[in-house]
Amino acid sequence: MNHQFQDEERYLRAQKRVKEIKGFYRHLLWYVIVNVLIILGVVAAYGWDFSKIFTFNAYSTALFWGIGITFHCIGVFGKSVGFSKKWEERKIKEFMDKDKF
Repeated sequence: MNHQFQDEERYLRAQKRVKEIKGFYRHLLWYVIVNVLIILGVVAAYGWDFSKIFTFNAYSTALFWGIGITFHCIGVFGKSVGFSKKWEERKIKEFMDKDKF
């Protein structure tokens, strides 16, 4: 009976983790979509007048939202985001497993 409880608890923790990761990637997707649209809107409004499209106002949304998304990323993945030693070891094992054939 205890084993079943532990399995359910592990499942619930894993499910919560998947939701957190999924939430981050949705947030990142909307960040990219919205900021691409803003940039296209700025270019459409001012043409390729570099003095107007490269201003703080044109990119302030991307900057401040980017700061927020960075904290979201750290909250979901921790401080060792990216290519940690653990990630390297997993990838090496993955490639070695694929190379068996």
